[in-house]
Amino acid sequence: MTRRPSPLARRGAAVAAALGLVALAGPQAAHAAPAATVTGPAALHWSTCPAGSEAPRGTYCATLEVPLDYARPNGRQIKLTLSMVGALNAPHTLVVNPGGPGEPGIGAPKLVWSSMPENVASAYNVVSFDPRGVGAGTPVSCGDTSKLIKHPAAPYTPANAAQEQARSTVARKIAEQCSAHAKDLLPYITTANAARDMDRIRTALHRDKLDYLGYSYGTRLGATYATLFPARTGRMILDSVVDPTVTTYGSQYEQNPALQHRAGQFFAWAAKKDATYHLGTTQAKVAATWDAVRAKLAAHPAGGRAGSAELDDLLASAMYTDLFWSDPAQAVSDYRRGDASTLLGATDQLALGDVDPARLAYNCVDDAWPRDWATWHRDTAAAAPKAPLFAWQNTWFSAPCAYWKAPTAKPVKIGSVKVPPILLLQAKDDPATPVVGAQRMQKALSGSRLLVSGGGNHGQYLFDGNACMDRAGSRYLLTGKLPAANGTCPAPSAP
Repeated sequence: MTRRPSPLARRGAAVAAALGLVALAGPQAAHAAPAATVTGPAALHWSTCPAGSEAPRGTYCATLEVPLDYARPNGRQIKLTLSMVGALNAPHTLVVNPGGPGEPGIGAPKLVWSSMPENVASAYNVVSFDPRGVGAGTPVSCGDTSKLIKHPAAPYTPANAAQEQARSTVARKIAEQCSAHAKDLLPYITTANAARDMDRIRTALHRDKLDYLGYSYGTRLGATYATLFPARTGRMILDSVVDPTVTTYGSQYEQNPALQHRAGQFFAWAAKKDATYHLGTTQAKVAATWDAVRAKLAAHPAGGRAGSAELDDLLASAMYTDLFWSDPAQAVSDYRRGDASTLLGATDQLALGDVDPARLAYNCVDDAWPRDWATWHRDTAAAAPKAPLFAWQNTWFSAPCAYWKAPTAKPVKIGSVKVPPILLLQAKDDPATPVVGAQRMQKALSGSRLLVSGGGNHGQYLFDGNACMDRAGSRYLLTGKLPAANGTCPAPSAP
């Protein structure tokens, strides 16, 4: 997957702000999960969360040790940090993954639990975790990479061979630096091992089956768990579904045209709001304005650090949800009026995620990647005409995988065994996980049901304001009953 903020984090922040959710929102009875111990194998002691973690107030944390290498279960152990919100004695536990890969999960339970309808929140406590290699557990580090990526960055689409070589050299240096700092961890930071970790979590929680909600990459993690542990799979919702039939390298080329299509929808939205943003009165005019601003920033970066690549980053980060379309529209509108502060603020914030060690660790080891840069060049050049704003950008986000030092893992074929039926939720125009992936996941998971909303927002259940999708998800969690057939839901209104 491309480097983007977690859909759960970005969507939830917007929903929380819009609805006025605060730390103590939700059913009063389940607020205080006091520090307590769940006894038995791999006992969990729930207490305060680590200092500096992303856990909001009302979240409790525990640690669990799991094998670094499941082929040697009694060998080196690594630490996972778990988090929980809700009543300790709730009838059910919902384990959540917010996406990624490599996204911390400590903050997810509060966000999910406080967004649930009261009857669902009373039936479930919500647990998440920082996966192996991430955050407050045993994290992967690539050391200080700040000197490798400068801003303004060169335009994503290389103007010549020298520019392309310069970027590929940076990708190689990132891979080398990650290996130097985390060589002992990298071969074991895989989705299959994270799924095995989830079964250890299930055991520690004393649940016979794992009830699970996974967003985006979390759908790959959930489907992998269901394939490895079908008899232990309970009620499972996969939301914004990853294509199980292509490698992560291949998924980039599914994303590119979907992102370009979504950008067209954003331009059309901005055209309807020309009185606010003054970017043009038609989709074509807004697109032309955008291209002109990109060219100007490429020639004369704003504030000496925001060029065309930084504008492209801002656009890409907003494509996951229309709740954030105002961000790039306002930034460009202000810039055209002579005020670059909004654009520069966004540039500085996005620059904090220039290198994401955990995301690279999962992506680069989960699948085989072309090691010949000529293949990357050929495939990206072929994709660029249909996705000029995103093809090369997507490639550079993943380019360190061309030089990764750890061996790739043996892939788990999703659905290679009989898996219990699962609920799949998907938006028709989702640019990060295109709808074809959800359709292929349903074929792989026989008996599952797929609901498709008419919108394009990434992350449906609880965070899109879509009553139709929310009802289906909540009904399934409460009853375990899937819809009788596949279905559709209308899109919520655009902001």
